[in-house]
Amino acid sequence: VQLQASGGGLVQAGGSLRLSCTASRITVSINAMGWYRQAPGKQRELVATITSSDSINYANSVKGRFTISRDNAKNMVYLQMDSLKPEDTAVYYCNVEGIYYARKYTYWGQGTLVTVSS
Repeated sequence: VQLQASGGGLVQAGGSLRLSCTASRITVSINAMGWYRQAPGKQRELVATITSSDSINYANSVKGRFTISRDNAKNMVYLQMDSLKPEDTAVYYCNVEGIYYARKYTYWGQGTLVTVSS
């Protein structure tokens, strides 16, 4: 599985960005897609995930501001980020969790940088 993320950039606080991620060369059954982020000097953390049955999970820090969605036909996942804050500055990684012959596999995209200026 290859993941290609896009949509990062520089935005002022209060602004919006939309991240997109496309999964290709899919060799597993995709269970969930999502977004994680890693700020400088910090560990990678979950932002939002969405399962194949549209069950959604958000980090408390982004609830009410970010919206995750997916297009199963296109194997894409999106992250609409509104009311951005400087603390949202991080590299955002697309993530796919798949299952193949009852084994779980995790795949990561290359990351896209989001910078929120105050």
